[in-house]
Amino acid sequence: MVMAGWAILAVPASSQRPALGMLDQIEPGRWEIRLRDGTRRTYPICIDNGRKLIQLRHEALNCDRLVIDDRADQVTVQYTCRGRGYGRTSIRRETGRLVQIQTQGIAEGLPFEFVAEARRTGECGN
Repeated sequence: MVMAGWAILAVPASSQRPALGMLDQIEPGRWEIRLRDGTRRTYPICIDNGRKLIQLRHEALNCDRLVIDDRADQVTVQYTCRGRGYGRTSIRRETGRLVQIQTQGIAEGLPFEFVAEARRTGECGN
């Protein structure tokens, strides 16, 4: 009887979505990141997939990642870049062209923290 209870709780593999699948719904291209700190500063970034938004302060580094929260509209990932710092990023998708980002951690020996809105603005140029 216990075995039958386990069978009821099992989720078929075909119905499971891929880890961080929400980030795969973010359109590649040129994005503008607008900090929400009152300065109206913006930063352009070119991404080939939404997963690039996880490590904005450790962009080109190969870091270990731990998924904290993985929902259909929001993900939170903690990452560690050996000897280079670490971070924790939450990304909430409003549409495939608009996301909200909160991130904090240590980069280049200094703490960072920011909240931003990222919006797709077009295709990446050369």
